[in-house]
Amino acid sequence: MSQTPRLLLIAPQQMQRTAAFERTAQLAKALQLPVHMVALDHLQALTLAGLFDSGQAEQLQVAYLQQHRQWLEQQAQPMREQGLQVTCEALWVTQPYQAIQQFANEMPLALIIKDAHAESAMRRIFYTPLDWQLLRDCTLPVHLVTEARHPRPRRVLAIIDVLRSEVQDLQFNDQIVDAAVKLAEQCDAELDLLHVYDWVAVYAKDTGAGALSLASGLYEALGAAQHEVYRALAERHGVPPERSHFIEGMPLQQICRFAEEHQSDVIVMGTTQHRGVHKRLGSTAEHLLLQAPCSIWAVKPPREPQQ
Repeated sequence: MSQTPRLLLIAPQQMQRTAAFERTAQLAKALQLPVHMVALDHLQALTLAGLFDSGQAEQLQVAYLQQHRQWLEQQAQPMREQGLQVTCEALWVTQPYQAIQQFANEMPLALIIKDAHAESAMRRIFYTPLDWQLLRDCTLPVHLVTEARHPRPRRVLAIIDVLRSEVQDLQFNDQIVDAAVKLAEQCDAELDLLHVYDWVAVYAKDTGAGALSLASGLYEALGAAQHEVYRALAERHGVPPERSHFIEGMPLQQICRFAEEHQSDVIVMGTTQHRGVHKRLGSTAEHLLLQAPCSIWAVKPPREPQQ
């Protein structure tokens, strides 16, 4: 198999052309990468039928997968006519995230693309949606598409967090901005860089450790220090002042408002693994997936070396 990195499109079980198809086609042309389309199918009705007649259920599964693969081939044809290399596959799986991991282990992937799928709050209590698994645990960049108003992005919004000052955090910010700059350049899109200074979170964290009161001016000083770190990062990546934004407020609300006002097509941000209570409550990226007016492009930190 070719060692050229591919875009992996996770097609929906329903045989309908979605926004992710359009975005994948445009990204494949902009990034000049081949595409592998895969449908991860599992129909509960056929599974139940197997309890009574396993042979007939297996035949129905094979027929369904063949039909779905033929449908994918039809969706791939216009892309091939534009000179893109596209392969298709349909699999019967009960654990889609594990199947995606297997793809990541078996072929070089540059990006995983999938339509964002909204789950009700009640369902999220009892199981972790696939989108959240990809954001939390997948080590590859993930693009969750909510709509394709502009199949090729016209405005890219990069989100960084300069609250923490550890070396690995600063390096991760550089990685996020690098990814956003590269995407904007390849798609001939405009780039905005944004940091939201959440002084409420800083205050809550520090008062728990017996810090000085807000009136002392400590938090204004911290905000000024963060602004300087942010300004240096923007300059380092060549982001002009008119495209560089440092604002105060609640991150989730401010990011969504900014993306709406500036008609962003993609939010590029970093995600890290969460354990324990943080995994249960979710991250900013996961909440943005529910509320943001545009698609999410999740950049992952470098893998930690094996001990």
